[in-house]
Amino acid sequence: MDYDHIIVGGGSAGSVLANRLSAKSANRVLLLEAGPDTPHGKVPEVILDSYPGTAYLDERFHWADLEVTTEVISHNAPPQEHRPPRRKYEQARVLGGGSSINGQMANRGAPSDYTEWCARGADGWGWDDVLPYFKKVERDMDFDDQWHGQSGRIPVRRVMPDLWNRHAQAVGEAFAAAGHEYLPDQNGEFRDGYFPITISNAYERRVSAAIGYLDPGTRLRPNLTLSTDTTVTSLSFDGTRCTGVAATVGGRETRFRGNEIILSCGAIHSPAHLLRAGIGPALALQDLGIPVVSNVPGVGQRLMDHPSIALASFIHPGARVNDFTRRHILLGLRYSSGLAGAPGGDMFVAVASKSSWHAVGEQIGSMILFVNRTYSESGQVRLASPDWREEPVVEFNLLSDRRDLERLAQGFRDLAGMHEHPALRAVTSHAFPASWGDKVRQVGLVTRRNALLTAAAAKLLDGPAPVREFFLRKVIMDRYTMADVLMDDEAMEDFVRTSAVGVWHASCSCRMGAKGDPMAVTDTEGRVRGVHGLRVVDASLFPVVPCANTNFPTFMVAEKIADAMLAAG
Repeated sequence: MDYDHIIVGGGSAGSVLANRLSAKSANRVLLLEAGPDTPHGKVPEVILDSYPGTAYLDERFHWADLEVTTEVISHNAPPQEHRPPRRKYEQARVLGGGSSINGQMANRGAPSDYTEWCARGADGWGWDDVLPYFKKVERDMDFDDQWHGQSGRIPVRRVMPDLWNRHAQAVGEAFAAAGHEYLPDQNGEFRDGYFPITISNAYERRVSAAIGYLDPGTRLRPNLTLSTDTTVTSLSFDGTRCTGVAATVGGRETRFRGNEIILSCGAIHSPAHLLRAGIGPALALQDLGIPVVSNVPGVGQRLMDHPSIALASFIHPGARVNDFTRRHILLGLRYSSGLAGAPGGDMFVAVASKSSWHAVGEQIGSMILFVNRTYSESGQVRLASPDWREEPVVEFNLLSDRRDLERLAQGFRDLAGMHEHPALRAVTSHAFPASWGDKVRQVGLVTRRNALLTAAAAKLLDGPAPVREFFLRKVIMDRYTMADVLMDDEAMEDFVRTSAVGVWHASCSCRMGAKGDPMAVTDTEGRVRGVHGLRVVDASLFPVVPCANTNFPTFMVAEKIADAMLAAG
């Protein structure tokens, strides 16, 4: 059977496109997803959970072999020189994609982000152009005004301050004492302040893209076919026209033909598909023996994320997560660094009142600080091999722009100072610089062994203060103490450089842009340069990563391009 549209990837963008394009009954739409299905009534409890930490670490829903480097790599260095460590990267492999395992953050970014998108060649993507699509996505359960939608497929809400646990309330008091304004609505008028985090969640249940857009009614459409456990292995071409895909369905090789193929695989796997198909920098493709279909230098280039570090502390009993909500991140802070040329709200803090699902995680809170408007955009995705079974080489090159490092260091100092506020001193102690390393990740895996180990460790942490301090220093902390990084600028820089990770907001590796831009991979409707019948629609299209978690901007992009496709007939 031939299809009008074949969508590769059933994540946030792919789910939106499948719903919107199949709403036109004449369109025959095929959605292909490598991971498992999550149909109504059979969504795993770990995905539905309002606390996202267990879904995020559930290896059933990941690309198992994907690893990345986050530290800056000098490509002028000799091969034998020390290379930064590779880290596992939890990229979703399940229907709903990242929206099925992420932190459920539902924010949009700054109006200035989309002004910059236009300035970089994405005409028609300014704030006034995209706001209607953000509103189209959502059904806001708290606010009904000019900023919000009431009939979208993704409900959003907030846990208000009167229901916060004591730790979150104390952080709010410290933010207020530092001069930050309280904003009831993160997604209202964009300005600095602290606020209840907006989440894609209704009645303490996650609402993923698959739940919201691939509901039972949508699945009953005769012109929509869903194929999960389906890994696309290659794109098919007739000259420069993309005519279909080859895939394995439950281990069986299959071919599908379509009038238009849409890659919605995210900012790592979408460029990898293009490169393996011969679309990308010609010399790099030739070096791998891949015939060049179209020389598009920007494919895989300028990969971005938000560089992040964390300050953690021990939370005293009685101030930890309460019984009202399973949510662990209840409030956030948006502030301006004052860096010359940076837009307002260029920094962000997410406050977590527990750090993991287990007993020790419930005792450790953290302030996760990230650069909302990053200037580091020298990351890349490239192929190690033409073989589809081998994951691409992913180098984020976080902190390649020193302005990012300096803002993280100053932000860390500011947060450390807030821990001296009486409200926080009353509910926390033993603050320390935190790292998201392999040790933390391994203990975070949901196993009986980890449950038993952390239960025993938690008893020590709740014991006498000297025992707690010894355990934190020897077992939980990495190399640096608070005194180390606050008193020694070199130690601070080393901590930031080696501990900074992205916040799983991979984007910008197939940027849309103007016709004359040599680094633009697609036009402003996602059509790939130099070929026909092929689009990219996901976070890789972003001209620059917005000041936001990327899930809702991805929803918006898919809604807007779907409208353009339907209008074009």
